[in-house]
Amino acid sequence: MKLNIKAFAIAFGLMWGFGLFFLTWWIIMFDGSSDEATFIAKFYRGYSLTPEGSVIGLVWALVDGTAGGAIFAWLYNKVLDCLNRAPTVKEG
Repeated sequence: MKLNIKAFAIAFGLMWGFGLFFLTWWIIMFDGSSDEATFIAKFYRGYSLTPEGSVIGLVWALVDGTAGGAIFAWLYNKVLDCLNRAPTVKEG
């Protein structure tokens, strides 16, 4: 069964974006805000463990997750096409 590339990309982008957003707020809730550089901030410019940083991270993660989801779905469909075209061996 092939994946719908647009739907998968949007779903993955939303999951990745809101996952990072809620994780940031979870950390803020228990440890407080912090302007320290985090590992994620190395990839997402402007991200920090602050309310503003959570929104910046949400936007970056939406874009990143959507692109990653589209690439994954496209590759999945290509591999599936190759596997379906492969000749089958008949035993007999």
